[in-house]
Amino acid sequence: MNPDDPLLKILACPLDKGPLHLLTPEDVLYNPRLHRRYPIVDGIPQLLPSSGEQVPEEEHEQLVKRISP
Repeated sequence: MNPDDPLLKILACPLDKGPLHLLTPEDVLYNPRLHRRYPIVDGIPQLLPSSGEQVPEEEHEQLVKRISP
């Protein structure tokens, strides 16, 4: 998945229904509000609530710096 993919505009977190941010090169979608990341496997976002992984506070701070404009 690339940052220009139109699919990114309609993808939403399965828990809070808010927007997700693509993180490259890890190829994951990130929800900064809930501190959760969702994997992308073979180009397919895995957006089941059980697929999400909680991110520790230290890592969250680093990720937020990467997605802030």
